[in-house]
Amino acid sequence: MTESRTQQLSDVGVSIWLDDLSRSRITSGGLQKLIAEKNVVGVTTNPSIFAAALAQGESYAEQVAVLAKAGTDVTSAVFEITTDDVADASDIFKPIYDATKGFDGRVSIEVEPGLAHDAKGTIEQAKALFDKVNRENVLIKIPATVEGLEAITATIAAGISVNVTLIFSLERYRDVINAYLSGLEQAKEAGHDLSKIHSVASFFVSRVDTEIDKRLEAIGTDEALALKSKAGVANARLAYEVWTQAFATERALVLLEAGANTQRPLWASTGVKDPAVPDTTYVVDLAAPSVVNTMPEKTLDAVADHGVIAGDTIAHSYAEANKVLDAIAAQGISYAEVTELLEKEGVEKFIVSWNELLDTVTAALEAAK
Repeated sequence: MTESRTQQLSDVGVSIWLDDLSRSRITSGGLQKLIAEKNVVGVTTNPSIFAAALAQGESYAEQVAVLAKAGTDVTSAVFEITTDDVADASDIFKPIYDATKGFDGRVSIEVEPGLAHDAKGTIEQAKALFDKVNRENVLIKIPATVEGLEAITATIAAGISVNVTLIFSLERYRDVINAYLSGLEQAKEAGHDLSKIHSVASFFVSRVDTEIDKRLEAIGTDEALALKSKAGVANARLAYEVWTQAFATERALVLLEAGANTQRPLWASTGVKDPAVPDTTYVVDLAAPSVVNTMPEKTLDAVADHGVIAGDTIAHSYAEANKVLDAIAAQGISYAEVTELLEKEGVEKFIVSWNELLDTVTAALEAAK
């Protein structure tokens, strides 16, 4: 039998995670099926994903009724519902977690997006989420805002594994790696087993293209239009270079020798938005050892159906990636301005989704009464 495309991707060294979770996916066996048939070895969630899952809330009705009867407030109800889903998904992935020594078999849950600029609040909620899910293979998602960096260090220092989210710029990515290494140094000092602490750094891809392409279209010259849909992949490839360099430093090597793990790059926002671009681009063009690619199911299905896996497509790409970003800068487009805007918008979008989630659960609790 010919090896499946998702298996070929796994063979390159890419961990395929699903960017979606719902109770019906857990209880129907759908998640187990994706593990068996499409090499899925982890799951990421965010407020948008939970808002969508709860909007189709039949599978949540029983728990909502219990919470309503107990007079649970909406924020506590959301906390109970989402952590239950993540705990159940973590149990499904536990065999993979054990087999890969903690690298995969991971399920992520995000701190409330309204805490993005509140380091203390983020640290407290990261610990509360970790304690409530009570599964070793959970990753707590913390955004890579300036305040988030402090929270990342403190959460890692407490021995809790972290998925750093909403990374757009190479400069901020370097800050994220520094925050992780600082956390490991503190964890080591506190006597934590470093081998148990894991982290991924979620670098967003398609949103970079969407924003830069909009600006290239506004310029409208042939030269500008020829650069469309190239920035996202170039940026991520250079992030991989940053990762290889950062974890080859003496500081990192001392920690790795003490049992620590590298903080693997994770490609997020990998659904292609531009219909003119092949729907597998952000997967096949970003395949390399030790990366995670978290895909919406539509992208996963596209890869499984017609993805052309050409081995490692990041090695030897750095010079070309730099040329792309330099050419975009030469068009008068500010990389710093774009990435700052994307971080701000990313936080705002998750706050909107969080409020939708609260509204949905409020309505469900009222109806259940």
